[in-house]
Amino acid sequence: MDFRKATAIYSAEPTKEKLYEVADLLLKEMTVKEKIRLLQGHALGVTAKNFITKGRFYNGEAYPAGGCKRLGIPHVMFTDGPRGIVMGKCTCFPVSMLRGASFDDELEYRIGEVFAKEASALDANLFAGVCINLLRNPMWGRAQETYGEDPYLLGRMGAALTKAMQDNGIIACPKHYALNSIEDLRFSANAIADDRTLHEVYLPHFKKCIEAGAMSIMGAYNKVNGTYACENKTLLTDILHGKWGFDGFSLSDFFYGIYSPKRSLKAGMDMEMPYIFRYSVLPYLLKKGEITEKDIDKSAVRILRALISTLPKHKKHDKSVILSEEHIALAREAATKGIVLLKNKDKILPVPEGKKIAVVGRYANKRNTGDHGSSNVFSPYAVTPYEGIKNRFGKDNVVLYNGADCKEALKAASDSDYIIVCVGSDWLQEGEFLVNLGNTKKKPKGSGGDRADLRIPEEDENLIRSLATLGKKIIVNIMGGSAYVIRNWIDIADAVVMSFYSGLEGGNALADIISGDVTPAGKLPFTIAEKAEDYPSFLHLGTKDKNIEYGYYHGYTLFDKKNINAHFPFGFGLSYTDFELSCISCEKTEDKIRVTVDVTNKGDVDGDEVIQVYIGSNNKETDRPVKVLKGFKRVSVRSGEVITAETDVLIDDIKFYNPVKDNWELDESYTVYVGTDSKNVTEAGKITF
Repeated sequence: MDFRKATAIYSAEPTKEKLYEVADLLLKEMTVKEKIRLLQGHALGVTAKNFITKGRFYNGEAYPAGGCKRLGIPHVMFTDGPRGIVMGKCTCFPVSMLRGASFDDELEYRIGEVFAKEASALDANLFAGVCINLLRNPMWGRAQETYGEDPYLLGRMGAALTKAMQDNGIIACPKHYALNSIEDLRFSANAIADDRTLHEVYLPHFKKCIEAGAMSIMGAYNKVNGTYACENKTLLTDILHGKWGFDGFSLSDFFYGIYSPKRSLKAGMDMEMPYIFRYSVLPYLLKKGEITEKDIDKSAVRILRALISTLPKHKKHDKSVILSEEHIALAREAATKGIVLLKNKDKILPVPEGKKIAVVGRYANKRNTGDHGSSNVFSPYAVTPYEGIKNRFGKDNVVLYNGADCKEALKAASDSDYIIVCVGSDWLQEGEFLVNLGNTKKKPKGSGGDRADLRIPEEDENLIRSLATLGKKIIVNIMGGSAYVIRNWIDIADAVVMSFYSGLEGGNALADIISGDVTPAGKLPFTIAEKAEDYPSFLHLGTKDKNIEYGYYHGYTLFDKKNINAHFPFGFGLSYTDFELSCISCEKTEDKIRVTVDVTNKGDVDGDEVIQVYIGSNNKETDRPVKVLKGFKRVSVRSGEVITAETDVLIDDIKFYNPVKDNWELDESYTVYVGTDSKNVTEAGKITF
């Protein structure tokens, strides 16, 4: 039995039972040394080569792990994400947070197909870009890498990306498992959560990805309830393999994910990445009797299952697919679908033809596609806001000032009709913790890390106020990874657009929205608070106590429970047209709740709307959220058209975890709400069991 024969047998009968059978048979052909090598990353030489010849330290080529030449077992070939393939010069898509704002998992599947093709072209077979950590507080520097604050939204989007990768023969790797949402203290933070919070809030989206077919998962750096995630038996064995029936393998976050090889291996951490480091002592531990061959076998066979079940679907693509017209067009489409219109006073947008436009601010003509850490995609170009607006409205109608000096900005914009002010953040203020020299309240400069302030920089705010004195139409374009507190200046602006980090075609996508060529339909994947104190607590660099309580409530569930007024609620987003929801109803079947609603486009332009379904338990004896998102559907409706939209809510998705009985239970009665954001909802009916 070798790998080729094992895959042939499984492909002829692709059942779980056959997968387990052939993986076990292949494992028996391996020596102990070969099995241990299967558990180890082998990227040291590759990284040194990249650093010298390509000027890049991280993931310039696929990182190999495992493999067995004698039996034809291929290496796991790792590439990172999630806004594209980080190797070579690939197509930089919008960050996951913008894609979460699209509320379009069908679009996310299409994006995953592109990622799979470009990964294949560069010899990767594992994609570690399914980032589904929950946004608990917008201070988190890597918020841009995930889809939002809601577990259901994370699960739907993450599952779509997972399925796309697995369907195309690339092993999908959700990360960072689990409770990882603090960057500066990621190696030392201890996230504390009770069983109910863990199962209902911080793990459901990982389970959705496992159910969608993920055959690997990456452990986090942080501790969970006092134990490092990559040494945490509760997470890795009891839940992942025990409760969820996971068939694949786990791999560590890089370099410092594993501290004790003995604890990690016995807890269920299967592969150390990216080098042979802690797991180099496995032969020694085996000889001493501190681990057994059975411990090694458990991890090795999981890796074999992932390779046998996934790689037969792998299709090698030519490098010509990278940055193809089709891929670039999809990146632009994704950006337009996720950009959120927060304010449009007197419907000043879209900008009419022939108007003079000034594009000003620190990011007016600067490539700003997001974090410069492990998620960085090295596209050969990125269209800036100025370039995009100039492409659409003509160079004679558009002027530029790329800076924050108020006098220069006033001078540049004095003859314009509209001023687009580009503000927010870049890789210096937020992102993966690289150097981080500026984590103070002023946060002038740094290199990634968590945000020090949820407001836009003071110089940006001063620029907005100064430009408002000209009496022109002020459009503020916010670029960044997640929510900002904008209450103190938003009244000055006529329109506010949230464009996040929108990828290599971001400037053109912004122009599509500003011009009205595309009607905005993005919805906030998080809650924007009136003040920073309305969000849950956060740990900053320098904090002595590294323990932090991850409570049951956060985001819109916290705002609902405490009756806190949100500046902009979860799911909010304006359009250039007006929609009306009517004839809302719900009906229970054996395994789901079918929600039906008529959507009327009462405006003059075609557009998309996102129908959101929230479920609230009527159980008054147990602490329950007021309502939680359990369904959504993005629909396209032409001007004057009425369509009937149907959305299904799975009965299993509305159950609550009972920590005493260690199982999931239904309450007797639920109320179904339908709307266009978490506040603007209408009761559709009650469901009883």
